[in-house]
Amino acid sequence: MCTILIHALAVMAAVNVVRRERRLGRVGSSFWIDLGIVVAAVSCALAAHLVEIALWALLFMICGEFSAFGNAFNHSAVNYTTLGNDNVIMSPSWRLLGPLEAANGALMFGVSTAMIFTVIQRMVQTRYVDLRE
Repeated sequence: MCTILIHALAVMAAVNVVRRERRLGRVGSSFWIDLGIVVAAVSCALAAHLVEIALWALLFMICGEFSAFGNAFNHSAVNYTTLGNDNVIMSPSWRLLGPLEAANGALMFGVSTAMIFTVIQRMVQTRYVDLRE
């Protein structure tokens, strides 16, 4: 639930940047401004993912699976990105957290992809009038 809230906040931050820039008439006016908007959107998504990975790592530490945050963060990143090559096997009572984090990460990457695609699509439509339909 926390990860969904964090991601929703990141998406809204990116959307608000694009809305503000469109309202000011800057979207499509300069390659550099458009590039900055895309970088801001991607940065919002990346920051959200990193915070979410850290929250999962804290959960693993609270559950007693890790004593060092670095190890917990690494394990969490492996789960969240669905990489799945970490050799750490969690205790039976908490083992299901890994697949749950992987499912959560896959969903959040999907949300990020949709948001970034929409930002780029709106900018292309604004910059290139002939592509509007």
